[in-house]
Amino acid sequence: MKHKFQRNRLPKEARSPRFTGVGAPTGRRFCLAADGMKTLVVCSFLVLFTFKRLSYRGVVGPATGCLSAAEKMNIATDEFGNPFIILREQEEKKRLKGIEAHKARFRANITAAKAVADSLRSSLGPKGMDKIIVGPDGDITVTNDGATILDRMQIEHQCAKLLVDLSRSQDAEIGDGTTGVVILAGNLLAEALRLIDKGLHPLRVADGFEAAAQIAVQCLEQAAIEKDVLGADQELLRQTAKTALGSKVVSSCKEKLADLCVQAVLAVADKERKDVNLDMIKLDGRAGGLLEQSTLVRGIVLHKDLSHSQMRKETRDAKIAILTCPFEPPKPKTKHKLDITNAADYKKLQAAEQNYFKEMIDQVKKAGANFVVCQWGFDDEANHLLLDADIPAVRWVGGVEIEMLAIATQGRIVPRAQELSESKLGRAGCIQELPSGTMGDKMIVIQGCSNSRAVTLVLYGGTQMLVAEAERSVHDALCVVSALVRDGRVVAGGGAAEIAAARAVESQADTVSSVGQYAARAFSDALLGLAEALAANSGLSPIHEVQRVKAMQQQSNCPYYGIDCMQTGTNDMREQQVWEPFASKKQQILLATQVVKMILKIDDVISPNDE
Repeated sequence: MKHKFQRNRLPKEARSPRFTGVGAPTGRRFCLAADGMKTLVVCSFLVLFTFKRLSYRGVVGPATGCLSAAEKMNIATDEFGNPFIILREQEEKKRLKGIEAHKARFRANITAAKAVADSLRSSLGPKGMDKIIVGPDGDITVTNDGATILDRMQIEHQCAKLLVDLSRSQDAEIGDGTTGVVILAGNLLAEALRLIDKGLHPLRVADGFEAAAQIAVQCLEQAAIEKDVLGADQELLRQTAKTALGSKVVSSCKEKLADLCVQAVLAVADKERKDVNLDMIKLDGRAGGLLEQSTLVRGIVLHKDLSHSQMRKETRDAKIAILTCPFEPPKPKTKHKLDITNAADYKKLQAAEQNYFKEMIDQVKKAGANFVVCQWGFDDEANHLLLDADIPAVRWVGGVEIEMLAIATQGRIVPRAQELSESKLGRAGCIQELPSGTMGDKMIVIQGCSNSRAVTLVLYGGTQMLVAEAERSVHDALCVVSALVRDGRVVAGGGAAEIAAARAVESQADTVSSVGQYAARAFSDALLGLAEALAANSGLSPIHEVQRVKAMQQQSNCPYYGIDCMQTGTNDMREQQVWEPFASKKQQILLATQVVKMILKIDDVISPNDE
């Protein structure tokens, strides 16, 4: 087959080339006029690009000494004297099979997953940095919460999405540690790739990781301290909440917010069963005011105003009628038409409506209610009649708020006014209409409910973005405190637990005679990677600081030495009062190991678009 090489004349279809692959043209114009796909190879520097239907792969440079005599016979040169070897495309292509194919696919999977983990690495710890995320519609979110960052990122790679699900699982189970669990998974994947490149089978690596995870959890169980957090050790709840809030934007107000979180959890906790229903805690953020003005309401806050501006603003010893029916005459369910031909007929219609409203209000009075909360709206006529009857009312209250109000006041939701009775009324010590923030809004505060397990945390902030981040931060602190109520065991923070677990896994690896020893050591290095990220984010030398703390633990046989992120002068986390729930650390290790094992068993990705 003859091949004709042309200089400085590109075919029409290749005059505006689109480059793909690695490399770029060197500024010389050249093309290959031949039948089918041909390959252009030039020695010394590899360049790969594509001109539509023509594919060029080359090494650019003058070196020709490495060529055989037969190859030199096929050499073509350009105007600069650079040699070319013209080969068929089929002679260059190789199809990967077996373990090589698995390595290639796994390398692509780990690159995508590790990119997700690396994006969160700088957000770990009390000195972690925040991320600003711009949504598709231009909305801006500023946060360092791992679950929020991954949830707002538009991730398309399949294996990277597994890490997003991992963060969501940690958030659902514990509520905190969403950043650390993703970073740990990324470290494990990087170590797994290194072992696979050495020749270890992926499944052997996965089994080794799983065995090492059990050793790490056993070490944490031995290092954990069990406290009576519902009794004499309630201060530990505040210290743990402060640790969770220390890495957030609201860290300047962590003392007060931690105290509010502990009060809220203890208010709704079932102390006998050691269970907490976080659905009974409502977070209510309002833009305007200072974060220090945040408060806990032992009741319900409704972001509504009274249905009439002249109704009384405060009701003591309130008896609340909770209605899900509108204050208006009933309408026929079928299509109807009412003809009014004169003023007398109109007056009759008006009188009928007024009689209906009066009957409803009389029913409310008869039941003994002095406050009305309705899920639907009021007719203007009904609103004036309520004002005349001196019964304050709130309309258009959401269904979730109606349910929370019924739980807080121990009242019954009434679907029809005719069914209202005194036994179905909710009771509260005080109901007030108060200003909310600095935007001129109003809110209804219902508090003083006896034996109520529904509370509201009202958070204030200068901007809506700060309020949103404060809500996420307080949610994490609430989850940490509730996890500690369920399981009173704590471990030292500041990377101390990870370093202690890494030491235990490393020492146990010496007793393993199989290739699992390599996986155990890799697992230990992945745990140390979390402590190194903490040190790096705190402005310390990662390797030096982690090895120094590791030596301190080894010499004193004490698992409570960690990274001094706040530069207090001591590495003893007991003196710094830095504690984290044992359940959170255990969940991080187990979830990260499970996801990594799942990724290690993937050898192909099949999508609907595959041909």
